[in-house]
Amino acid sequence: VQLQASGGGLVQAGGSLRLSCAVSGRTLSSDRMGWFRQAPGKEREFVARITWSGGSTVYADSVKGRFTISRDNAKNTAYLQMNNLKPEDTAVYYCAARNKYTQTYDYWGQGTQVTVSS
Repeated sequence: VQLQASGGGLVQAGGSLRLSCAVSGRTLSSDRMGWFRQAPGKEREFVARITWSGGSTVYADSVKGRFTISRDNAKNTAYLQMNNLKPEDTAVYYCAARNKYTQTYDYWGQGTQVTVSS
């Protein structure tokens, strides 16, 4: 399974960005997609996840009401719409696919930088 993330950039506080994550390869081995982020000097943290079947979502408290995760099964692509961005959202964002057999996020994209200026 290969993941290609895109859509990061520089935006002012209050602005919006949409991240995309295209999945290829043995996509049937994954049951859900997640977005994670890592700020400088901090550990990687969970942001949101969505199941391929049914579209069930979960969000970190810090992004609830501002971020929306979605997926397009026909395109094998997951998205993260980020609105009302804050400087503390600045981080490298990673998409990941959970392996349905190990139930761990075994497959990771390369990361895309999101920078929010105040």
